[in-house]
Amino acid sequence: MFEASTSLSKESKIMLFGLVLFILGSVRVNGRDNQSPTSTNRPMRDRQLPILTVGQNEGDLQGKDDKVIQAGIEYLHRLGGGTLRILPGVYDLHNAVHLRPHITLRGSGEETILKKNSSVVKNLVRDSDWFEYGVQVSDVQGFVPGGGIMLRTKTGPGEWQYDVLRATITAIQGNVLFLDRLTEENFWIEKNATAATIFPIFTAEHVDNVVVEDLVLDGNRDQNEHINGNFAGAVFIQHCNKWTFKNVTAHNYNGDGYSFQVCDDIHFQDCKAINNADLGFHPGSGSQRPVFQNCLSQGNSQGIYFCWSVSDGIVENCSLSKNKRYGISIGHRDTDNVVRGCTIEHNGEIGILFRNGESEFRLGHRNRIEHCLIRNNGTDGKGIGIDIRGKTQDITVQNTRFINTIGENQKEGIRISDEAERIVLRNNIFEGCS
Repeated sequence: MFEASTSLSKESKIMLFGLVLFILGSVRVNGRDNQSPTSTNRPMRDRQLPILTVGQNEGDLQGKDDKVIQAGIEYLHRLGGGTLRILPGVYDLHNAVHLRPHITLRGSGEETILKKNSSVVKNLVRDSDWFEYGVQVSDVQGFVPGGGIMLRTKTGPGEWQYDVLRATITAIQGNVLFLDRLTEENFWIEKNATAATIFPIFTAEHVDNVVVEDLVLDGNRDQNEHINGNFAGAVFIQHCNKWTFKNVTAHNYNGDGYSFQVCDDIHFQDCKAINNADLGFHPGSGSQRPVFQNCLSQGNSQGIYFCWSVSDGIVENCSLSKNKRYGISIGHRDTDNVVRGCTIEHNGEIGILFRNGESEFRLGHRNRIEHCLIRNNGTDGKGIGIDIRGKTQDITVQNTRFINTIGENQKEGIRISDEAERIVLRNNIFEGCS
């Protein structure tokens, strides 16, 4: 090193040598984690978070339903966080599992299955106002203390036009269900108010820094009523930041697979959304910087649905296939996102849709598609690889292959609205489609 620095002065060489010694010393100090805590007289200032094990016939806590998992989470939460290991087995859920901050929830891969129980839906037989702790239903069969409940009342004709309350049943007296929280809305008979045992499998509100990995979420779709993804999903979180999902499968939920609303920095790695009734992945309103890497979304209504104002997201090396409508949908103020290295194929209508909107301001501008394979989307001559609608602006599609090998499926590689502006197509290949 010093031979190559012959032009340096003696003073400079001394300073450089001192810098090298400082760096080496720093490496030794920072490497002390590999030493025994008592090998020096340093204070023990590195906090170690606990690890707790839940199992059906072994472990620190034993059980076969949501209560034992929730008990482990609450225990770790009291200690400031930690890791809850869930041993193999099928855990029957009568209520959602509520995550807490600084928790790592780690299963045993495909052998750890959290399965939602069958749902019942009953009409309310007495009006409930917004300040009550109980509702009266036509029949309490299927409801249990500690079980999850969703109250709904219609506010309009759309399937998302409901007032909704998610709660836990604390007691049942006659045909009255008592809740752990106030109703907060008016649930009136004239507005078709109902109570149902519908809930997410995982849920949280205003909870940050969570890791979920190596498990399966089974929504038991055939035994549950459909619910819009703005109210529930196999995963449903709101106002949560810095979550990571690794090797998690959400399948057969009668709604969305993963739905997160107003959540920043939610990362998915090697995750799957399979055969859910609605959206596989639903980055919801206002969510910033979502990341999807090496994920699979298959057999849902739509693969990934960018909702309102989802920006700076990355979809990388993912497979969006065999979804009933779209592989990816981008719309209302969903800007500055990148779809890179993905395979988008065999979706029912369109590979990637840029939705139209009520005004130019509300469209999905400045998005980039690159190095993707977009193949055989659509059926009966209706398929389109990428459909850019309305006054969408500043979309770049580059180094992407558009292939149609199945008859009349993906007849159009890219369709661009007459109103769209500054659409850049660069180095793309088209085979069997215009």
